[in-house]
Amino acid sequence: MSTVRVRVYYSGRVQGVGFRYTAQQVAHDHHVGGFVRNLPDGRVELVAEGDRNSVDNLLAAIQHHMHGYIHDVQVVDEPPDDPPLEDFTVRH
Repeated sequence: MSTVRVRVYYSGRVQGVGFRYTAQQVAHDHHVGGFVRNLPDGRVELVAEGDRNSVDNLLAAIQHHMHGYIHDVQVVDEPPDDPPLEDFTVRH
């Protein structure tokens, strides 16, 4: 399978509610690499790389776990890193 990469911006009440650590745990469960971090404007940015099915499942799982906090989601497809990101980390 080919590797895909998405950059996702989550808006709403997404900071200070455990969003980044939930995303990290869910990403490990889906074998996706990348990172998640808070942005100064109150959004959360998530970058994920993996096969399309794993990335899509990750985004669906985050939406499920954090649905009460997310008000808007913007997804941008990007070319994957070479080599692809393997670990999923929380950036500060």
